[in-house]
Amino acid sequence: MTQTHALDILKLGKNVFLTGAAGSGKTHVLNQYIKYLKKHKIPVAITASTGIAATHMQGKTIHSWAHIGIKESLSQADLAHMFAKKDVRTAIAEAKVLIIDEVSMLHHYRLDMVNAVLQKMHGNDKPFGGVQVVLCGDLFQLPPVSRMSRAQYVTDADVWDDMDIHICYLTEQHRQDDDALIQLLNEMRDGEVSEQSLEILHKRKQAKLNTAITPTKLFTHNVDVDVMNQEELDRLPGKARTYKMTQKGDKSVAKALKTNCLAPEELVLKKNAIVMFVQNNYAKGYVNGTLGKVVSFGLDGSPVVDTLDGKTITVPMGSWRVEEGDSVIAEINQLPLRLAWAITIHKSQGMTLDAAQIDLSKTFIMGMGYVALSRVRSLDTLNLMGINQKALMVDPLVIEIDSQLTQESERYRRAIEAMSAAELLTAHEEYIASLKYEGRLNLADI
Repeated sequence: MTQTHALDILKLGKNVFLTGAAGSGKTHVLNQYIKYLKKHKIPVAITASTGIAATHMQGKTIHSWAHIGIKESLSQADLAHMFAKKDVRTAIAEAKVLIIDEVSMLHHYRLDMVNAVLQKMHGNDKPFGGVQVVLCGDLFQLPPVSRMSRAQYVTDADVWDDMDIHICYLTEQHRQDDDALIQLLNEMRDGEVSEQSLEILHKRKQAKLNTAITPTKLFTHNVDVDVMNQEELDRLPGKARTYKMTQKGDKSVAKALKTNCLAPEELVLKKNAIVMFVQNNYAKGYVNGTLGKVVSFGLDGSPVVDTLDGKTITVPMGSWRVEEGDSVIAEINQLPLRLAWAITIHKSQGMTLDAAQIDLSKTFIMGMGYVALSRVRSLDTLNLMGINQKALMVDPLVIEIDSQLTQESERYRRAIEAMSAAELLTAHEEYIASLKYEGRLNLADI
């Protein structure tokens, strides 16, 4: 399915699972739909399963937005207590569309909890209280933390079979341009990596990279990352410059933003420091994951960075915020940079890296190797520092689920292609009109 197909289905108001391989453009489609909804003044709740992913989307965690916190179940008393708080009730009931990103890491029972909350707030038994729900993610990536023998995914949720979910499986590739790497990643998704792909991958062990910029090192554990970045910074001569994060708005929300923002609260830079942009700014010429080197500092202290693709960028201050409707609840400001000699694989999910050195020798969960290897555009930009047997493994259950999702997506692709442009336009306009009408009714009832 193409991005256009998926966007057309979203605009029909269908509950959607937007999925596809790493680099297939899922986030782009989400952003296009969010822009479309905001253009029509439709309130949309933007959430994600983790704080890092939520920060990328300028939203909240689903746990925070739905007020379920770290609970693993909700009683009727919990729901009644939540409903009694008008500000909570109003904020949740106002949203006409709910987006949950990175659902590979969302526990199935938490999707059921969100369903219960929305049914309570909207006062009906329709799935999610009648709100359009857009789930986004790739089940081959990092799974939910599980104490059980196997992870259980959102597809195991009780509400899954009742929500008439339309599968939009994106099949285009917008990150990788290397046939050998695409083949390897596809084979990992199929659960059978060929000898040819293994041989090509192992040739990347300690391979020299044809790049002027030091590649980012990906490690499985935080301790390795922290040690590497500090050691490399300390080696550089010259004056260190410190940039401290600022905040405004709700203190608890700002605190959560700080915790989950990839830009550090205190950023220390020196000339020749290797850095990574951690925000998208297409107008300035960088995206989340763009690598560069600090080459100087402006008169106002702003770092000047030369990127791998030859751009020279005076780095502007970045902003991360949480919004509800047209209001900014909290905002933090910091340079959209972090030291990038090393990061964890977990933090790299969602990024596109210009060059990477990856250590998979301590891989401890299935999907971790897939996330790491799919960050780069080409094997020519990969140096493999180490690998273990688990690194190329994916969950066999996910392979089975993925086969079903692919078939269902094909059915929805054929259905959307059967509609004429005029029919689609009419249906899209009718859905927007229905949301505006329902919005007037619901807000009057609160």
